Amino acid sequence: MARTASLSGFPEWLPQERLVELHVLDTLRRVFELHGFSSIETRAVETVGQLLRKGEIDKEVYGLSRLQEDEEEARAAKGDHHALALHFDLTVPFARYVVENAGYLSFPFRRYQIQKVWRGERPQEGRAREFTQADIDVVGDGELPFRYDVEIALVIAEALSALPIPDFRLRINNRKLAEGFYRGIGLDDTAGVLRSIDKLEKIGAEKVAELLKSELGASDEQARLALSLATIRTEDTSFVDQVRALGVSHELLEEGLSELEQVIEAAVQRAPGKVLADLSIARGLDYYTGTVVETVLVGHDQLGSICSGGRYDALARKGNRTFPGVGLSIGVTRLVSRILSQELAAASRSVPTAVLVALNNDDSWTGAQDVAAQLRARGIATEVAAKAEKFGKQIKFADRRGIPFVWFTDDDGKHQVKDIRSGEQTDADPASWSPPAEDLNVRITTA
Repeated sequence: MARTASLSGFPEWLPQERLVELHVLDTLRRVFELHGFSSIETRAVETVGQLLRKGEIDKEVYGLSRLQEDEEEARAAKGDHHALALHFDLTVPFARYVVENAGYLSFPFRRYQIQKVWRGERPQEGRAREFTQADIDVVGDGELPFRYDVEIALVIAEALSALPIPDFRLRINNRKLAEGFYRGIGLDDTAGVLRSIDKLEKIGAEKVAELLKSELGASDEQARLALSLATIRTEDTSFVDQVRALGVSHELLEEGLSELEQVIEAAVQRAPGKVLADLSIARGLDYYTGTVVETVLVGHDQLGSICSGGRYDALARKGNRTFPGVGLSIGVTRLVSRILSQELAAASRSVPTAVLVALNNDDSWTGAQDVAAQLRARGIATEVAAKAEKFGKQIKFADRRGIPFVWFTDDDGKHQVKDIRSGEQTDADPASWSPPAEDLNVRITTA
């Protein structure tokens, strides 16, 4: 069970909890690299102007200043776009990184990035002030083929499937589909419609219809059609016929339908049961231009989205060059917190160590280090006891630490190893002995 952090919103893990987090991080790295994504790391600090260039809420941004800063400097920093602040996501720093390093990157550039971010919002389950994100993106120079939208969804489905988490669904929509549909029914304020539709799960269809009519001037028929689109959810490409059955036509709508159909069609083949065409999804109104994704754990809807993102045709600009991209971001800390709080997975032991080399006496320490070196050379995590206490105490120490094996060497140089769980003790050679495969490394077991 995860502990309550002493400083709200800044989680810390016990050693066995950290092993679960490391398993999640290592799994994501492995899957991302198998698909050819290169790891980058950007600085934790950006200028305020850079962080707020997309109109983000500045009250959520943590400013950076010296403790000894005088009052005049502090007042100037509050309105200074050159003042420094901690990044609140990884996309804004990545956009800067692409612009500054465009001459050194090969496009399309495939990147993954796993780092801490900081966001000054009210802490609650699934939301922290300091948390780890894992992002993958593909960025082009001038253009980016739509096939990458399909690939990104499949990579994320594979990565999440490899984690010790409950079943999940990638809920996918397409901004072109939604905007084309709204224009086709005569609602030109597409961003306003999307904002209203985004509230559907929170306030219900009746209140959303009232918003569409009172704030956007929609007729009863326009509100009905907008809500009819938002209620379409399919696990296959049948959503295409359902949309067309609504009798709306627009060039942008057809383009979005085709793109979403390609994503869902590929997912049905390569990630069956993991992807859902959900035409209610509306996110990043001033950001995303095509595919949009939100991911939920089945049966854990109150946790919110654990992975989100989509296509942005202008991630960054440099002169007359535009860098379009598509990417998704996994909330690692949100996932790990849920895994621990619900006891969905646990480490097989609390330390990496598989063997403790016991001491006969203080003079045997050097020999014990030789044994440990031979074991470590073959990838066996090994500690040497610090004191030559009675063997019973050394065994209890290993047991308390969660170390499964204790190594003994007598005065004649004979070696034995004891499995302290079963009590079995056998002869062993430090040059060839290995623990059973299941004990060599810490394993993450699921409930």
